[in-house]
Parts: sequence; structure tokens; C-alpha cells
Amino acid sequence: MAASASAAGFVATRTPRKALEPWRLAGGYSDPRQRALSYALLAPSAHNLQPWIAELIGVDRIRLHRDPALNLPETDPFDRQLTISMGCFLELLRIAAAQDGYTTQITLFPEGGDMIVADIVFSEGTEPDPLADGIMTRRSCKEPFEDRALAGEVVEALQPYAKIVTDKEEVQNIKALSWEAWQIEARTPHTMKESVDLMRFGKAEINATPDGIDLGGPFLEALMLAGQITPEAQMNPESMSFKTGVSIYEEMLQATPAYAVITTPGNSRLEQLDAGRQWLRLNLATTLAGVALHPISQCLQEFPEMADVYARAQDLMGADGEVVQMLGRLGYGPQTPQTPRWPLDAKLKNA
Repeated sequence: MAASASAAGFVATRTPRKALEPWRLAGGYSDPRQRALSYALLAPSAHNLQPWIAELIGVDRIRLHRDPALNLPETDPFDRQLTISMGCFLELLRIAAAQDGYTTQITLFPEGGDMIVADIVFSEGTEPDPLADGIMTRRSCKEPFEDRALAGEVVEALQPYAKIVTDKEEVQNIKALSWEAWQIEARTPHTMKESVDLMRFGKAEINATPDGIDLGGPFLEALMLAGQITPEAQMNPESMSFKTGVSIYEEMLQATPAYAVITTPGNSRLEQLDAGRQWLRLNLATTLAGVALHPISQCLQEFPEMADVYARAQDLMGADGEVVQMLGRLGYGPQTPQTPRWPLDAKLKNA
């Protein structure tokens, strides 16, 4: 009986509540800029790095910076994915401000470089965006999807936001390419180490550093306590931990009935930001349509070992020379938990 009670207590205390507190606090600020920022920091980002820093200026302005300390030099050597992440943040900020009745006048890259991403000026007078209804339940669902096709009305609802791929042959081709790409990243030491270095093992690490790749929950933490999941094991392709991860990821990738693809005419910083803004809108639209979305970036990464797969991905999914910026799995999946976030004051330059 005591052992059962102890196990139940362990399960009940594994939630990293401190790291999830920003979800509860969203919207709870008197300054409309801070209210909008408190929602914007819930945006998705590459490796959940949350690379944004906001500077409050005067009474109506935000200057948005990208934190260079959070670069991904191995898997994102040209900062493309991190720039897309900033686009997600900007769009969620705009939508959140509109819910409060504020227009955001956004000037992109006001000083010419790409580290100061935008100046945003708030002014009263705009209509709410209906996509805002999905903000608090938006997720990136890293789980196997149900074995059923997307409903026709769902495909139609999502088409304004991305190319929705449902053709079985095309789905299979993307599936094969994405699995090949994932294996390359996982079996290339310098790219895998970048991911492992960003893994947060268990509740204490997640609460202390609420970004990166969170590995938590009672099942995983029990394996950590048993010494079966460690950073060293994650780097060793012969370890049971590594092999189990491969099996889990393959099962997830195979359970995919459809994909969403976002392309841009070129690959400028402005186009990368635009792709991020479009991805965020797609993610909210999928949430409201009752389907799950999961970004899979490996075949779009630009490190040398991925060059051949990257070229094939562009040929397969890009049309008329357009650049594929985002690829996501689409399907019916479970509602997944909230992901950790830094609190607002940790992301304010002048806090």
C-alpha cells in the first residue's frame, strides 16, 4: 500500500508548474503592450528556444530583438528557422493586441540588420481577429495521428493558410523524405549534440530552464531515475535510449495522413518572417478546425550533411522555384499538454 501511495505521489508531482505559469498569467497585465506580449511569448519556435527579447519604449512602442545567444549554428546555420520563429511571435502579438482593440504598426528591421527585428507602435482602433480563439489551446502535436483522412471541409478551411497535401502518393513521398532527414540529423554527431544540449531532463531542469526540448512526465522521469535516459545515452546510437527514441519517432512520422507546406517566392529575411506569420495563422486555424499540426524541419535544414535531402525536398514540395520554408504533419491527434515558457519579465530588455 505504501509503495502504491508513493508511486501515485510521484506521478502527481511531475508537472513543471513553474515553467507552465506563463500560460496562466497570459493577459493579466495592465499595460496593453505587456498583455499582448504575454500572449505572444506562447508562440511556437525552433526547438522551443523562444529567441525573442522585447524592449518597451515610451508609452506605446515595443522594439523586438532576436537573442543571438539562442542561435542554432549546427542545424540552422543561416538563422532561417529562428527568423521564422520571430515571425510567429510577431503575428501572435498582432492578434493579441487586436483582441484588446489595438492596431500594431510594424516596421520590420528598422536599423537594417536582422537582430532588431521590428518596431511596433500601438494605437487604438481595430477589429478582433477570429483566430484569437485558438491562442490558449494551440499546440504542436508530437504524437501519432489517427489513421483517417482529413475531412473535406477541414482541407478547404486550411487551404488559405498553406498547401494542404492529401494525395496518397505525395504524402508517402514526403513521409519517406522526412524520415530519411530525421535519421540524418539524429545520426550526425554535431547536429544531434546540439539537440541533446537543449534537452531538459525532468521537472527540476524544465522549471529552471523552461525552453529547449522538455523531457518530462512520470514515465520518462522514472527511466531517468533508473539511469536509462541520460544525455550520454541520447548521443549513443547503440544505446537502448537512442534506439527507443528512433522507434518512437518513426511510429509518429509514419502515422501522418496529410501535410501542410508553406513556401515563399524567395528566401529573404522578410519572406522568412512572413512564413512564420503564416505558420502561426495556420496553427491557430488547425486548432479551431479540430486537427493537429506538428512542424517537422529536418529535411529543410541547411547543414552540409542534409544538402542532398534538402534539394530533393525543395524539388518535391516547391513549385515554380519557390522556397519551402515550413513543413508540418497534419491529422487528428490528441490534445497535448502546454509547453514550458520563460515568464514575461525574463523576456523584457528593460524589466
